[in-house]
Amino acid sequence: MEEDVIKKINEFVQKAGQMKKEDKLDLSSDEDLSLAIMNLVSIEEHFFFTGMKTGKPKYFDFLREVREMRKSLLKKIVKKEEGEVWCLSKHLLAASMRLLEVGTKRLGMGKKEEADDFFQKAYNLYSLFWGLNLNLVDTEEIKKIDEGALNKHDQEKKGFLGKLGDLVKRVVNCCIE
Repeated sequence: MEEDVIKKINEFVQKAGQMKKEDKLDLSSDEDLSLAIMNLVSIEEHFFFTGMKTGKPKYFDFLREVREMRKSLLKKIVKKEEGEVWCLSKHLLAASMRLLEVGTKRLGMGKKEEADDFFQKAYNLYSLFWGLNLNLVDTEEIKKIDEGALNKHDQEKKGFLGKLGDLVKRVVNCCIE
């Protein structure tokens, strides 16, 4: 299965490169949108906690409005309707955002190694989000892959999520205008 995934990733990278040249692919906008969706999930959480802490129901009305906005925007990226890909996508983005925030706080505390670990986990989840939504992950054949697995193409231990992370670095570039 892993070799099929690697082949699929390489084919996708080639297609994406060609489509970028022809101005048919703008994943940078989708990346920006995914980050906005992360923040909307965070806003939903803050409205919930503020409503509970203050006892003011108006915050739940705001939560509902933000949730509807987040749902409509998520539909622009998440095209698969099978199983729980929709919910997985939302939670992958939300967990990635939270790990990013924890890593940033650790960095501010001078705990660089801890921060790096949180950042890597956040990026792995973000990469899995894109793997699912760019159809690079065949959900029919998902199985546990040893994170330290090496194959003949690997220069270092990265595992499946590391390979997806490399793909995201090559294909999704927010700096292309």
